[in-house]
Amino acid sequence: MATDGGAPALLLDSVVKTYGAIRAVDGVSFTAAPGEFIALLGPNGAGKTTLFQLLSGLFVPDSGQIEIMGHDMLRDPVPALAKLGIVFQQPTLDLELTVTGNLLFHAGLHGISRAVAKPRIEAELKRLGLAERAQDKAAQLSGGNRRRVELARALLHAPRVLLMDEATVGLDPASRGDLLKLILTMRAERSVAVLWATHLCDEVADADRVIVLHRGKVLADTTPARFVKDAGAATVEQAFLAITAATAA
Repeated sequence: MATDGGAPALLLDSVVKTYGAIRAVDGVSFTAAPGEFIALLGPNGAGKTTLFQLLSGLFVPDSGQIEIMGHDMLRDPVPALAKLGIVFQQPTLDLELTVTGNLLFHAGLHGISRAVAKPRIEAELKRLGLAERAQDKAAQLSGGNRRRVELARALLHAPRVLLMDEATVGLDPASRGDLLKLILTMRAERSVAVLWATHLCDEVADADRVIVLHRGKVLADTTPARFVKDAGAATVEQAFLAITAATAA
């Protein structure tokens, strides 16, 4: 098995997941390097959620291989998952707990002592502009600030891969933009590989790569600029509509 030092942050090799006759994930292969921001772009039903469920260990693939920092998800799941941070599509904060209470609970699940967790929490909240909200209940926060708390939670155990599963759903345009800017800055500073799942074409322009997923298959894996050029389009949205329409029949 590969070791952390020479492994890609994330590796998928011919991953397949079926539900009866439906191939929700159909032979997906790609890698992500440390510090790389990859936009996983696909319409609803493309297989993005299933892929994230496989990456987070909630489901097991029918075939293929998934590695996180060289640790195989099937043979070595504990160290693999320890390298992974996740912000889910659906909000998952306990609204009756304070911001700090939510983060301390998560730290405990990862075996992080309170003595270690508290300064980490303070640092993350300060960095995300939430230091003054540390003792507020999560219910008192706006949708955008709840997402920031969920991001802080995902980063507490210093992951090397961050999964963002449609994390801007329900946010206003300003909050969407702020969250995306935070992630773009953070992944470079911390050398964290980010897989950002979205169906919104305006969220992929600043990605290092865009992977288009449609009907469980990877249709493109390239830079946003190359994606637009290869499609003979003027925008990412036009290229996306063209490539997905071509496989709709």
